[in-house]
Amino acid sequence: MLASFGRAGAAGVRPGVWLAGAAVLAFLLLFLVLPVGRVFITAFLDADGGFTLAHVGTFFDQALMRESFFNSLYVAVMSAVWAALIAVPLAYFTVRFDFRGALLIQTLGVLPLIMPPFVGAVALQLIFGRSGAINLLLGEHLGFTLPIMDGLNGVVFVEAIHYFPFILMNLTVALRNIDGAMEEAALNLGCKGWRLFWRVIFPLGAPGFVAGASLVFVKVFDDLGTPLVMGQTNLLAPQAYLRITQVGLEDPLGYVISVIMIVFSIGAMALSARALKGRDYATLQKGGASIQRRRLTPLASVAAYGWIGLVLLLVLSPHVGVLLLSFAQVWSYSPLPDAYTLAHYATVFQDSSGMIRNTLLYCGLAAGLDVVLGVAIAYLMLRTTLPARQWLDWIATASLAVPGIVLAIGYLRLYKGMLIPGTEVLFTGTWVMIMLAYAVRRLPYALRSCVAALQQVHVSLEEAAESVGATKLRTIRRVVVPLMAGGILAGFVTSFITAAVELSATILLTSAESQAPMSYGIYLYMQSVAGRGPGAALGVLAIAVVAVGTYISHVVVERTGQRFAALPAVGGRA
Repeated sequence: MLASFGRAGAAGVRPGVWLAGAAVLAFLLLFLVLPVGRVFITAFLDADGGFTLAHVGTFFDQALMRESFFNSLYVAVMSAVWAALIAVPLAYFTVRFDFRGALLIQTLGVLPLIMPPFVGAVALQLIFGRSGAINLLLGEHLGFTLPIMDGLNGVVFVEAIHYFPFILMNLTVALRNIDGAMEEAALNLGCKGWRLFWRVIFPLGAPGFVAGASLVFVKVFDDLGTPLVMGQTNLLAPQAYLRITQVGLEDPLGYVISVIMIVFSIGAMALSARALKGRDYATLQKGGASIQRRRLTPLASVAAYGWIGLVLLLVLSPHVGVLLLSFAQVWSYSPLPDAYTLAHYATVFQDSSGMIRNTLLYCGLAAGLDVVLGVAIAYLMLRTTLPARQWLDWIATASLAVPGIVLAIGYLRLYKGMLIPGTEVLFTGTWVMIMLAYAVRRLPYALRSCVAALQQVHVSLEEAAESVGATKLRTIRRVVVPLMAGGILAGFVTSFITAAVELSATILLTSAESQAPMSYGIYLYMQSVAGRGPGAALGVLAIAVVAVGTYISHVVVERTGQRFAALPAVGGRA
């Protein structure tokens, strides 16, 4: 497919380029555009197949639907607000001031992302719930309790703790790229303290903050597992799931809810881009000088470390809770488990080993498909003149705004009744649908890694290989792919570890327990108090898989960076 790739003009685009572009476009159409389009169309069709807005009117006429709509907005907005309150000071302090262990603090701050939020919800209930460890201690010693985990505010609390790293990571990078001369100029004009941060530093870091906050909003808005585990079904994602599973695929309200979720997810990303449009955030760093790190006074250091330690204890409490629960024989109405056991892990390995194998299979195939598509799209964009090639990137990236449950509903609707050729097996009843949903949902992560990796490979390296007789295919295989290896592996690992904790699509597409991956198994276990121990043990294993994958990706990326640094300058003697 790649053998005929070249840099000819659009009129002379070679057959291999057309073939590769057609293959990528066909995949995106079959498993992203058409399923989501079918959801949109169904939401506006009446019983006779004609266009109607009656279903939308029915949605807003029902009190439960209106309540779910506003509750979802409330939870998403407040989660973004509380995530910002956690992330902004943490990013500013670690970038702005000279901290020992700043890198460790930032690394620990990202750890919440490796735990499925619905698993953290169970752990946080045991710690901060009405009968959790904190409230038991407060009630016993101080005579009051804190309703942290009650109702929608409990969902906000869990989501903010889980997703604040999106803001932390983006804002940290943005703050590091600020030209130190801007800060010095403000200081010379008498701008200090809070005013310096609010008027100069934070506005220059706004692109990173807005990007992170919009991601938090989108992720929370379409989260299904956390509200279900916490018993909060009066939100849009749980209502879409309940309408489709309880009423059926023909229920129009399930599709109306799906359309609303897509519109608001895309709207959040569009608004974030519009909020920054027309403003200049660029700075000229002279010699690479970012904002100057300053030393804190001893008293300020104690206060800062104390605050950061408190925040890290809070955001890492789900991990501690899940670990304790996985070993707890009895943990009820007590600050800590009354007894410990390894029986939960024995249960998992005995009863759920198939779920672990399924997770490795589905996520491995999905991540492999993602990097193949990512490399193909990156090469088509950056190394060919294929007409409309940028659309491949835009369509693939658009899956970020498509909730997992909406994609699953689209698959069930579009491929309803379709049989695998030569068999009597329904296509929607196979594990292949789960794997494809994982691949589509995680494609943007692998794509961005592949694009970034290819951008670092200078085209003259390919031209040099071709000038000594290498074919295009051989050049790609022996030059381009090895130099992209770090980005390819990083994209593979990122897709793999994020797919491993996917629940929204999994919960609808899993048609038999034999097909269930770990995320579905954790959800099933967590539905009963008796199963929470094995569920926590399975959650710990999932976290371990994700953590190892994250570590490997960091190591590979670092080594690849060193490898690029060791390469001779382009045009030099290789």
